[in-house]
Amino acid sequence: MSSTFRSVLFDLDGTLHDRHATITRYLRSHVARFGHPEGFVQRFTALDDFGYRSKREVFETLTREFNLPTSTDELLQDYDAHGWDECRLMPYAHEVLDDLRAAGVRIGIVTNGWPGKQQACLDALDLTRRADAVIISKAVGVTKPHRDIYTLALDALDVSAHETLFVGDSPVNDVAGPQAAGLRAAYLPTGHTLPENVLPDFTLTDLRDVHSIVLGRTFMARGVEV
Repeated sequence: MSSTFRSVLFDLDGTLHDRHATITRYLRSHVARFGHPEGFVQRFTALDDFGYRSKREVFETLTREFNLPTSTDELLQDYDAHGWDECRLMPYAHEVLDDLRAAGVRIGIVTNGWPGKQQACLDALDLTRRADAVIISKAVGVTKPHRDIYTLALDALDVSAHETLFVGDSPVNDVAGPQAAGLRAAYLPTGHTLPENVLPDFTLTDLRDVHSIVLGRTFMARGVEV
């Protein structure tokens, strides 16, 4: 291995899980079920803030602004029942994870969220078996960007911070947080704007760049150089 990285920690939503694609598919079916007016999808997307805003708050605001006949609780129940019906995988996720593990790199997934929903997403995307450790914030009682959640992941993989790369899309949770815990960080720009005061060690074009950074060789997909 040509780099100093023995392990890579990945965020889930917006990194391995193409959350935007999943939510877009969900919203199409949601609008069809409830007959919401034009503009609902765009307003949901803005209020949702890449998943960082409470869904109760989002649906309460939508119900009020669009004067919807459906209650907030009904909309929440629909989201809970169908939000992750068709989880979409980020391009190259499986191939990159498999190649890293084949090279002896330890893989962890560190995500904020509730265990039931996040584990269901991991299983639907066939990610669980591709990771050596999975840390879900609500299951361990600590949330990114608190340094303890990164330490838990490092302990689970039996690796140190200085030999670990964190990959994610959130400037706070996946760049500044890991760096404060002694890790290096690779930023995947899938939605969140990177503030001027947050400086990732690497900025990715897509997940294939992780392969190049860690293994120091060109990524190969199904035997074809890309």
